[in-house]
Formats: sequence, structure tokens, C-alpha cells
Amino acid sequence: MLTYERTGNRFLQRLAGVSFLENRSAQHHKDRLIEAIKIELAIIVTGELSDPRIGLVTLNEIVMHPGGKAMRAYVAVEGDEREQVECVAALNDAVGFIRHQLADALSLRLAPDLHFVLDNSGKYGARIDELLHRIDKRGKKKTP
Repeated sequence: MLTYERTGNRFLQRLAGVSFLENRSAQHHKDRLIEAIKIELAIIVTGELSDPRIGLVTLNEIVMHPGGKAMRAYVAVEGDEREQVECVAALNDAVGFIRHQLADALSLRLAPDLHFVLDNSGKYGARIDELLHRIDKRGKKKTP
């Protein structure tokens, strides 16, 4: 069921009990903020953190919760599984420092809560490509 309510000058869309803001400028601001945070996070993680547990880290995606108070950063880490878990743990241990640096760099009154999550989508994608390549080879062998 889809209903529209007018609250002030904003329209709210209610779909299955969840409210979505239909304000384009607010969404545009959120997208710009996510991009700025992604750039600053990359600078902070690669250059300003001196924890030896943090190795080669690639920032894949940032997902901000609808309220804007929390976000998840998906990272890919080079190394074996133990090194990956240690690196993500070290990043999560440095969240206070990272939030402080983000607030300073972007002039934010309050930086969103940050949580780092290990992203293994690259491995899954490589595995799927390998399986598709095998299927393609078998198909070419069977056709004369």
C-alpha cells in the first residue's frame, strides 16, 4: 500500500511502515557527503594510521544508514584470512581516531558512527568467473 502525507514542505512516502524522504536535495547532499567521506577515509587509512596490523586496504563501498548517524565501510584486505581479520579488527579499534579526523577534515559537527566490514566480493567474483570459464571450455569441447 502506498500513501503520501504532507508534512510541512516535505512529502513522505510510506511503504510497508517505512518512511522514505522524497527530497532530492537531501539525497544529493547525502551522496556528496558519502563521496567526501570515502575520499577522506582512503587518505586516513592509507596514510595516517600507524598500526602495524593494518596492511594493504582497499575501500570498496560505503553504506550510510537512512538517518545518517551510522555507516558501514566495506574493505578488501590483501593477505591470508588471519591477516584480514586482524586488519579489520585494527580498523575498528581506530574508529575513534578516524571519526575525529573525518569531523576535522570535513567540518562536521558530528561524524557518523563507523563500522568496518570485510568485503570478500572480489573472491566470489573471481570464483564465479573461473566456473563460467570452465563451463565455456566444456561447451566448446562437446561441440564438433
